[in-house]
Amino acid sequence: MQSIAIVLFGIVGMLFGWFVYSKFIASKIFQMDDSIITPAHRLKDGVDFVPTNKLVLWGHHFTSVAGAAPIVGPAIAVYWGWVPAVLWVVFGTIFFAGVHDMGALWASSRHQGKSMGALSESVIGKRTRSLFMIVVFLVLLMVNAVFGVVIANSFVSQPTAVLPAWAAIVFALIIGQLLHRNFNIIMLCLFGVVALYLSVYAGSAMPLALPSEMFGLSDKANWIIILFIYAAIASLLPVWVLLQPRDFINGVQLLVGLLLLYGAVFMFMPDITAPAFNTQMALDTPSIIPLLFVTIACGAVSGFHGIVSSGTSSKQLNKDTDARFVGYLGAVGEGCLALITIVAVSGVTLALSPAEWHEVYSHLGAGSVGAFITGGSNLIQAGWGIPKELASTLLAVMVVLFAGTTMDSGVRLQRYIIQEWGDIYDIKWIKNGVVATLLAVACCLLLAFGAGGSSGSGGMIIWPLFGSTNQILASLTLLVLSVMLIKMGKPAKYTLIPMVFVLTMAFFAGLLKLAEYYQQGNWLLVIIDAIVLIVCVLVMLEAWSVIAKYKQVKKQNG
Repeated sequence: MQSIAIVLFGIVGMLFGWFVYSKFIASKIFQMDDSIITPAHRLKDGVDFVPTNKLVLWGHHFTSVAGAAPIVGPAIAVYWGWVPAVLWVVFGTIFFAGVHDMGALWASSRHQGKSMGALSESVIGKRTRSLFMIVVFLVLLMVNAVFGVVIANSFVSQPTAVLPAWAAIVFALIIGQLLHRNFNIIMLCLFGVVALYLSVYAGSAMPLALPSEMFGLSDKANWIIILFIYAAIASLLPVWVLLQPRDFINGVQLLVGLLLLYGAVFMFMPDITAPAFNTQMALDTPSIIPLLFVTIACGAVSGFHGIVSSGTSSKQLNKDTDARFVGYLGAVGEGCLALITIVAVSGVTLALSPAEWHEVYSHLGAGSVGAFITGGSNLIQAGWGIPKELASTLLAVMVVLFAGTTMDSGVRLQRYIIQEWGDIYDIKWIKNGVVATLLAVACCLLLAFGAGGSSGSGGMIIWPLFGSTNQILASLTLLVLSVMLIKMGKPAKYTLIPMVFVLTMAFFAGLLKLAEYYQQGNWLLVIIDAIVLIVCVLVMLEAWSVIAKYKQVKKQNG
């Protein structure tokens, strides 16, 4: 029965966030206005700048920012106890993630679709832009290199997910063409869902796998190469051809998955096996503060969302007010996924007794995606009577497709960053889309195979830095929004308070990691972590200087 209380608490909170808080922020603070022409119309090019129906854009935005992170983070963080995980997810979604994502989308749209890195120049200064974009590029590099490994691992361990994952791309290409010809969106939605779930059923009966060794590389390494070839091609196609419809299908798939999971909770009403606050943790477990707030990023607040909001989504925004629907409601979708993940990995569907739960969660980092798929499939089976194998394939496909869409958008965003560097430093040859894409993919593969050898797992080497780096990026995005609002004469406390909290937690976590890497003698991570922390301090000092000068001028002018 505790699961019902968790779900109701989360739903009521999310409804308050959407109907009350987001409406207040959008109308009174950001003052969204549909008379303002968005970059999608002003700079329309049919490739990146494309006015898009808000439902389709929500699907793109949500699945691009989600990836596997709102599953992985909560499924790990529940180790400290389900109560702190639930509180951070719910309140983080309402007051942090929603404002952050909607704000980044709104700010970029008001500045010709610029990324937050490029936008920081006009808001704070040139030096800030250069520093900001270093952090952005590092986060994208981490996400792309690691998500390639995550998908490849899923294909190897769950071959039943291979067929539906690639079939979804074919369905997306078909839907993209039909959407472009103004076919009925509801009919296309039904077609996409039916086709996808038929492929899930087919995949569960027909697993596909690469040879264990091919071209001198393992099956996982070959999957990584195939995935980056696909991502390079996908990132160069016009957004309406593949990116939008693929993300739209995945958005609908998520809604179906959420209905199945939440519906199963109300029908089965599972008890919670996990402790509210874990008092039987391993001796080497790090402190919940600040680690909880960087372990659960997507699902509470995440800097990667600001990259997507100001990267691909702002270039497709049809109307200024759509930023609330796409940005805030995208954050709510992530929060809902994170919340049901906590239930799935905390209830009797994963372990029948507290002792059995502690066996699964023997240390921080245990559980993760595997626990979600196990707990979630048992929950669906108990609530709906769907065979466990089919439910497992369905959830595995959901994880793979989310990670895939994030990787699609991530490579495209890396291309944008490289092209923006070409504009900033007047390097004409890297402004070319094909060249910029090849450079982006080359960086990812160099990290994957250069640092990880023939396994292609090099991204995992710097992945431990993702949590603190990603949250530092979130705080920098909130900082840019705060400076914008101060210059506009608007109240900035709604972005400043979340910024101070996230920055404190992320910076503290970064310092703890720096000490840990130093003791381990891991000099690569020491150097990267130190660079990120120094960049953060410098950006904060630049922003403080700008705010102080602005207030001084304002005071002098009366």
